[in-house]
Amino acid sequence: MTMNCKFPRDYQRWSIALARNFHPSPPSLKKKMPPKKAAALEKKILLGRPSNNLKIGIVGLPNVGKSSFFNVLSNTDLGKAFNYPFATIDPEEARIPVPDPRFDWLCDLYKPASRVPAFLTCLDIAGLVSGASTGAGLGNAFLSHVRSVDGIFQVVRAFDDDEVTHVEGDVNPIRDMEIIQTELRLKDIEWVQKQLESNKKSTRSLGNNSLADKARKEEIATTEKVLKMLSEENKDVRKAEWTNKEIDVVNSLQLLTAKPVTYLVNLSEKDYVRKKNKWLPKIKAWIDTNNPGDPLIPFSVSLEERLLKLSDEDQEAELKNIGTQSALGKITQAGYSSLDLIRYFTCGPDEVRAWTIRKGTKAPQAAGVIHSDFENKFVCGEIMSYEDLKEHGSESAVKAAGKLRQQGKPYEMADGDIAYWKAGN
Repeated sequence: MTMNCKFPRDYQRWSIALARNFHPSPPSLKKKMPPKKAAALEKKILLGRPSNNLKIGIVGLPNVGKSSFFNVLSNTDLGKAFNYPFATIDPEEARIPVPDPRFDWLCDLYKPASRVPAFLTCLDIAGLVSGASTGAGLGNAFLSHVRSVDGIFQVVRAFDDDEVTHVEGDVNPIRDMEIIQTELRLKDIEWVQKQLESNKKSTRSLGNNSLADKARKEEIATTEKVLKMLSEENKDVRKAEWTNKEIDVVNSLQLLTAKPVTYLVNLSEKDYVRKKNKWLPKIKAWIDTNNPGDPLIPFSVSLEERLLKLSDEDQEAELKNIGTQSALGKITQAGYSSLDLIRYFTCGPDEVRAWTIRKGTKAPQAAGVIHSDFENKFVCGEIMSYEDLKEHGSESAVKAAGKLRQQGKPYEMADGDIAYWKAGN
């Protein structure tokens, strides 16, 4: 006999039934086995450095507009923009504010004394030429600078200007993109071959059945897979599907073709405004064939330089007059997103600030970008989403609606979270 009951009244009924020689199982004491959970999917490790301090480099052939682009993006004159190759030797670095309407809204709400948006760190890198992988031009220095960044803005020239020479003699963006892709792959092949040879030598000194030997053999197998992809399949490393174990190996190699690429096509102002250029369809087709999924953003350095000389009001009026928009904000956000970066906010009357973290960051590590003590002595975080705050209009209203949550160490931060951290002494 089975009886469904609740304490305490039903438990008394069960006791009476038992006294009458019934033998039910007391429902309140029966423990239902929880349903079997499907095997949790393994969380995918991201390609690249496990860091929140990531950088993006501006890459391209000489005289395609890299340094001029860097100057307008950073609103500086750090980049050496001259009409000859290798005007830039040592890379310049700048922090670019990332536009975010959420940040602007929070500043309007809190009216803080200090406002600190999210930033994208950007480097202007020397121009690459054919043969750079074997040292041509500033090849070795150029490639070491590319290795030091985490993502790439590849500037592609699609404008004609007799006063701006082209290192290859004429304007042909397809050829230029192929040169850069080839040089990066050749350098990766050279590096992978050296690592493979070194790994094989060290394996001979290990015991055949040791755990270290097994791990080294797995590393060699992944490295051989990388080499095959680069040299036989002619694909960039970032375009393969890798397991987490393989990604650990790939990340250790610090490969140039593992870095995300955003293609920036530099047009004349006329072509940008009319949204028409003979090369754009060919460039898109090349990207779709060779690196499908990589972003393509047309822009015009000449237009951006002209706008930079105007006041904010005059810029707005000029853009309205010619019927277009600046591409700089879109480019900055695309670079930020390509690095798998997100941001959370801390808010108050003293400061509204956006903190940059990498997607998948847990709460203690997110708190740690403010101060290491917040991570080391982490207790919890009081978290609300930007959407909830905007919907309800105030922190007290969010709390009254039950949308202010206490989150512990396992919590994975979401883009747009607003956090208040609690740490121990």
